[in-house]
Amino acid sequence: MTGKRIEQRGLYFEEFEEGAVYLHRPGRTVTEADNVLFTTLTMNTQALHLDAAWSAGTEFGERLVNSMFTLSTLVGLSVAQLTMGTIVANLGFSEVSFPAPVRIGDTLYAETMIVSKRLSSSRPGQGIVQFAHTGRNQDGVVVALATRSTLMQCRPEGDAR
Repeated sequence: MTGKRIEQRGLYFEEFEEGAVYLHRPGRTVTEADNVLFTTLTMNTQALHLDAAWSAGTEFGERLVNSMFTLSTLVGLSVAQLTMGTIVANLGFSEVSFPAPVRIGDTLYAETMIVSKRLSSSRPGQGIVQFAHTGRNQDGVVVALATRSTLMQCRPEGDAR
């Protein structure tokens, strides 16, 4: 039996619509192992992420999740839906903020709004898309915001999808 074969991919430049908001699911529950591994792999020896006894004496009363893990997860949650196999490159982040801390055991959810898009003037067949990513915890509290510019592939000629 031969049937239609569909490969999961992100969106091509033409498929992005300014103002559209994509909700990325499932979420990602952050474990202690995630935080410790990411923090040690990146050589970030900040006691607030690693030392439970020291962190207990801070205003937070416990260790907090490394904010770079939060940012990476925020972007990562969007990949399958938006950029899987269709991104050329990340061009940069213009704004990143962490309005509230992420704690071990929190579940991160992400959403992305398409801020703008334009065809590249120097790279035929590619376009620049600006994303506004928002990360929320399981209670809906905003824990991360990031504006990111990407270089995306345009739809290949002859692809009618």
